[in-house]
Amino acid sequence: MTHAISSLERCPALVLNADYRPLSYYPLSLWSWQDAVRAIFRESVTVVSEYDRVVRSPRFEMKLPSVIALKDYIPMASSPAFTRFNVFLRDQWMCQYCAEDFKTHELTFDHVVPRSRGGRTTWENIVAACRGCNTQKGNRLPREVGMYPVTEPRRPGLHELQQHGRKFPPNFLHQSWGDFLYWDTELEDA
Repeated sequence: MTHAISSLERCPALVLNADYRPLSYYPLSLWSWQDAVRAIFRESVTVVSEYDRVVRSPRFEMKLPSVIALKDYIPMASSPAFTRFNVFLRDQWMCQYCAEDFKTHELTFDHVVPRSRGGRTTWENIVAACRGCNTQKGNRLPREVGMYPVTEPRRPGLHELQQHGRKFPPNFLHQSWGDFLYWDTELEDA
């Protein structure tokens, strides 16, 4: 029974807005198979594509949806939320001091102008930093330690974050999602 449940867990549904664009690229807008099935019964989504996988009850059988589109359009936010994740996405998981790439759990964020020196926690003063560089810089100003961010910190636009998110596709991409996701990969010549 555990094997059947785990294989169902590998059947998320890609969620598209009513205009057939993903709600988000990073993290990719996915719903569990259970949430997708509930939305189908609530009639709040349209099934666009299906897996070959079938779920059954004593009186019902259906293929699991692989792509669903909301029936009601959800307007996108006008500006991205200021979160640790979005700072890492803006900086593309690169330490802004040593220019090396890191995994999320290996990064911290750094106040370019330290809080102890009047720096604020804003888009314009926060950068992604590896632990080593963050420790080395400490509570000093960039000019005092000769450590300047590779890119000047600034508030990103939603479009910029979506573009950056497309460079980091998730580990699992079902083939039925291809027409709706545009990752930075070359298209095959037909």
